[in-house]
Amino acid sequence: MHITQLNRECLLHLFSFLDRNSRKNLAKTCHKLLEVFQDPLLWSLLNFHSPVELKKDNFLLGPALKHLSICWYSERVKVCNIEDWMKNSFQKDFCKRHENTVSDFLLDVCNRCPNLLSLTLSGCGHVTDDCILQLLKNCPNLKSLKLENCVQITDHTLEAVTLHGASLRTLHVDFCRNVTQAGLERVRAKCPSVMLRAERSANMIPDSKPGKKLMLAKGSRKLVQL
Repeated sequence: MHITQLNRECLLHLFSFLDRNSRKNLAKTCHKLLEVFQDPLLWSLLNFHSPVELKKDNFLLGPALKHLSICWYSERVKVCNIEDWMKNSFQKDFCKRHENTVSDFLLDVCNRCPNLLSLTLSGCGHVTDDCILQLLKNCPNLKSLKLENCVQITDHTLEAVTLHGASLRTLHVDFCRNVTQAGLERVRAKCPSVMLRAERSANMIPDSKPGKKLMLAKGSRKLVQL
């Protein structure tokens, strides 16, 4: 039996075991398999591990997408989580080349994936509060939002959760150094049903501008600005 003689349900099941590149390559072989590749039911879950993957034409964004994960762990990507004023020219050039990659992708998700249930972002140093705000507004069914080492995320995202995260049940803001304890307390007060986790966030030293340094005062645990 040839693969094209299988019914659609069987083909969808077969495709579900393949990675995105393999699905795309198989879809190029005939029109019937291309139709299976384009079936929204195949694209309820997407995981990305590098900026390059977001620009490939080997996946489909649509209303069927329920779970999205963008997790960058490479040493090169970690450069984007360094404060801008501390980066050298090479690091700034590297960040400039893909600083809008995730933001532009998330904008597409906002416009095309209204049924998103969970979003995980890790190491996405260029993602801003505005990106998360738009997602919360356009994806009203979002139940899980997990942010890790997203350095531009601040209390504005926490405020957006209290205003637009009616369906949210899980919120992680781990290693987000510009989130404050006050912002976390507001979420706890206004959204008691949300399971909130903020590992190493509010206790981390926030970004400081050039010419200003944050250090521990002698004999104290409080940060002072010099």
